[in-house]
Amino acid sequence: MPSFSFQQVDVFASAPLKGNPLAVVIGADGLSDAAMAAFANWTNLSETTFLLKPTQAGADYRVRIFTPERELPFAGHPTLGSCQVWLNAGNAPKGSHVVQECAAGLIRIKRDADRLAFAAPPLRRSGDVEEATLQRIAKGLRIERGAIKASQWCDNGPGWTGIMLESRAAVLALRPDHAALADLKPGVVGPWDAKTDGNDAQFELRAFVPSRSTEDPVTGSLNAGVAQWLIGAGLAPSSYVASQGTVLGRAGRVHVERDGEDVWIGGRTVTCVDGRVTL
Repeated sequence: MPSFSFQQVDVFASAPLKGNPLAVVIGADGLSDAAMAAFANWTNLSETTFLLKPTQAGADYRVRIFTPERELPFAGHPTLGSCQVWLNAGNAPKGSHVVQECAAGLIRIKRDADRLAFAAPPLRRSGDVEEATLQRIAKGLRIERGAIKASQWCDNGPGWTGIMLESRAAVLALRPDHAALADLKPGVVGPWDAKTDGNDAQFELRAFVPSRSTEDPVTGSLNAGVAQWLIGAGLAPSSYVASQGTVLGRAGRVHVERDGEDVWIGGRTVTCVDGRVTL
């Protein structure tokens, strides 16, 4: 059976075990779709990626992104983690940015000091969230409907709905009913209070994935969609840091910056496992 170079990395973290883990198989062009899906199911991580040769002009590499259940067109922490692994393997971009090819198109990634950042892709769905959906989300989050201060669809592939609460404390207090949320994927955000929460970040996020009855530790795609919403609506400054994973014992930090028409989503990546995998 063939073996492949393999790394497992921690994304949006400055120390091991504090971010969101990602499994990355390098040089996976010979693997079948079924083999990729089976390995992603076996790792049981939120995402597993496979680095391949690009097929589009201008791309430096191609990535396929799998959850344990399905393939995704785009996801944030797999984008940064896969790029870091590609760079770790000794590769260099053709131009000033790394260009990743994925099912969602070409994603630009820039290197900024000790972290990488991707340009948020266009939203597949935006705009107001229907009242009936907000009522379902409130029930699933076990909060009053009035606790939702603002909302917007923030879907860039996974299906996120952005929900804003009044404070970081309100976000951290959530204990959702995953069964009640059913097919919804609410991403919940609340502002930090510098007096009580400190200045390490300006917003707290949590991402709920009811299909797996779980919470995602640190979520690049959600942060991208939420950033486009909050900055565009004047609910956040053009540059801020988001904290995520606190309830899970993580210390995720997502750096957000608008530059012209682009919103960049950045963070550090730490390598935890480096070896080979037989598939």
